[in-house]
Amino acid sequence: MKSILVHLDASPRSATRLALAHRLARQHGAQLTAVFAVLPAIVAVPFAAAEGAYAAASLLEETDRQLRARAREMFEREAVSGVPMQWFEIRHDTLEVAVVEHALFADLLVLGQHDPDDREAGPVPRGLVATLVHDSGKPALVLPAQGEFGAPVRRVLIAWKPTPEAARAVAAARPWLLAAEEVHVACTLARRDDERTGVAALERWLRASGVTAPIRSHGLAGTGIGEALLSVAADTDADLLVMGCYGHSRARELVLGGVTRTVLRSMTLPVLMAH
Repeated sequence: MKSILVHLDASPRSATRLALAHRLARQHGAQLTAVFAVLPAIVAVPFAAAEGAYAAASLLEETDRQLRARAREMFEREAVSGVPMQWFEIRHDTLEVAVVEHALFADLLVLGQHDPDDREAGPVPRGLVATLVHDSGKPALVLPAQGEFGAPVRRVLIAWKPTPEAARAVAAARPWLLAAEEVHVACTLARRDDERTGVAALERWLRASGVTAPIRSHGLAGTGIGEALLSVAADTDADLLVMGCYGHSRARELVLGGVTRTVLRSMTLPVLMAH
């Protein structure tokens, strides 16, 4: 993990992401790239330009400037601690495309759960997290909109199914798994006991990778798998959820799988995702 990218907006939660990304960069000797990316206010509120309201448009431009300045100030506060850091700003309406281009050169993305009630962040696209994970192919550590996450990760929960997405997420989680005190694996009952691709096979892989923590399995049943997964996370007091990110593009729209959509909407703990 030698290159970490963190997405910034102007909210207090952005400062939490930046601080965590900075700690990870320091631990792994990595370079940290901070990308400030919010939609220009005039794109988010297009009626100002459509009506020719020059004064309103000027006010929106000033709002953009203040958001950038607030985020840059956060960045500068972290920049004093010796980690190599870069700052980029994206100011146009093809925001997702530009951030994906930066993400291609990172080993890990640090992102934040979309919070529709956050009035300080600026206009961040609702589907930015899913788009970045899906289109970049890079693992992402997604932080919830609430809570503090400075403590070490001691309990890891893996949402397992025999897919490339889940396998990539588990491989990306290796630094946390090696340091974990407990590892929990949640799997559908239909898959859990499959000798070739179920929990036993995953455990053999984890042991071969150097994971020494006790491993306990949990069966997921019913149709509300996303809710059941978050319930297991709460019951096990997990510090990190590791899972594949499932979705496909259709007519230029990203359609997420049900479990992915539920977790991104209702997550209460950091989630390491990969597509």
